Amino acid sequence: MKVLVAGATGAIGCPLVSALKAQRHEVIGMSNTEHGARSLQEKGVESVVANALDEKTVLSVVKRVKPDAVVEELTSLPRRYTPEEMKAAADRDRTVRLVGGRNVQRAAQAAGTKRYVVQSTGFFYGPGPGLAVEGDALAMDASPAVAASVRTYMEIEERVVGARDVHGVALRYGFFYGPGTYHDPLTGSISLQVRESSYPVIGSGKGVFSFVHVEDAATATVAALEAEPGVYNIVDDAPSEMGVWLPAFARFLDAPEPPHISEEQALQAAGPDAVYYAMRLRGASNAYARLKLGFVPRKLEWLSTSKAAGR
Repeated sequence: MKVLVAGATGAIGCPLVSALKAQRHEVIGMSNTEHGARSLQEKGVESVVANALDEKTVLSVVKRVKPDAVVEELTSLPRRYTPEEMKAAADRDRTVRLVGGRNVQRAAQAAGTKRYVVQSTGFFYGPGPGLAVEGDALAMDASPAVAASVRTYMEIEERVVGARDVHGVALRYGFFYGPGTYHDPLTGSISLQVRESSYPVIGSGKGVFSFVHVEDAATATVAALEAEPGVYNIVDDAPSEMGVWLPAFARFLDAPEPPHISEEQALQAAGPDAVYYAMRLRGASNAYARLKLGFVPRKLEWLSTSKAAGR
């Protein structure tokens, strides 16, 4: 299958390109810079340069490629994960996902593409008992930035899954970990903050985080090329509370025990979104993806090693 990956040099784009090649798909990576295109070529991947916000260029490129399938992994996130930098990047990221994504999808439809896969969220479900399934509502009434993100993802899913002339799939990824992510043990921004004791457990720490290794996410994305249209949670088997995973992650990194701060302290220092993550996130179930995609994610490494368990 000829597959165009939009956002081919990002945290999920890089392992996705490799996974597609391993399954003998013909892969074309789209990057918005010449540098990104060269990095793809160095991996033996055909590349095209197009800014997703440039509608005419995107249309020209996609019509020329004529892909059987398109995978949309467009983001514009900061290198460092901090409340300040995420807030500063929010409008730009939203524009890339909504406007850029729409441009890519329209171009794909004009080129006759029949399969379209898009990135969505597996960690912004609304409150409820147990782990959330795909039919459960997202957190429309969450803290301001989370609610804004939810509206963005809902618009994306409606655009893709609701399209009439393509088979649309939305993959609700968990928080990425592994190489090139914020949780990369060597270079990740969150890993650095944990080492510096500047990433605290907030309040009860009862927010339940759903993670997924980027390579497992890539494998699921390849499987989605031949799956039934719809929505799938691509998350780990055992989502865990912040008060559990964060201390274990610190031990895994040989970092100090994370500090604990109150909800009030966090509201003053980082705002309501940080409190929402730490205390109110709801975990998601991957049962449907296991059934339909054959999805078998690895165990979260810092909860499954003796190093994380002891001390």
